[in-house]
Amino acid sequence: MPVFVVHEHHATNLHFDFRLEIDGVLKSWAVPKGPSMNPSEKRLAVIVDDHPLGYGTFEGIIPKGYYGAGPVIIWDTGGYEPISGDLNQGKIEFILHGKKLKGGFVLTRMHGKKKEWLLIKKRDGYADPGFKLKAEFTPSRLKRLKETIPPCNTE
Repeated sequence: MPVFVVHEHHATNLHFDFRLEIDGVLKSWAVPKGPSMNPSEKRLAVIVDDHPLGYGTFEGIIPKGYYGAGPVIIWDTGGYEPISGDLNQGKIEFILHGKKLKGGFVLTRMHGKKKEWLLIKKRDGYADPGFKLKAEFTPSRLKRLKETIPPCNTE
């Protein structure tokens, strides 16, 4: 089963990076407000550069001077099942099997846009209309992080 990971990323602005293993890399979207389990909340997801699979386990502090400088932690991770669609066609549907994110989701490119997509929770038994995103980064967690250059910044 391919993997997904959501990084909580405290760069210039807090955002969440949603990543799906596709064709041997992590296809990645920056989600400013983070993913939601509420089907009524369509979350902007801006596609960014692919990341190597090794980045899926990365946690650390990206040093100043490197792309994405700042602390990065894993917010959620797990496997996923592709259901339908194609990135080149601008829409994919999948089922997530994470600790926080579960059930059906869709990523769909916004009409007339190249990089702007929407990440939407499907209405299923895991949907939660009262979902509130909770960042997990704490000062004690920061103390455990090491300044590290992640795999995507070493090329």
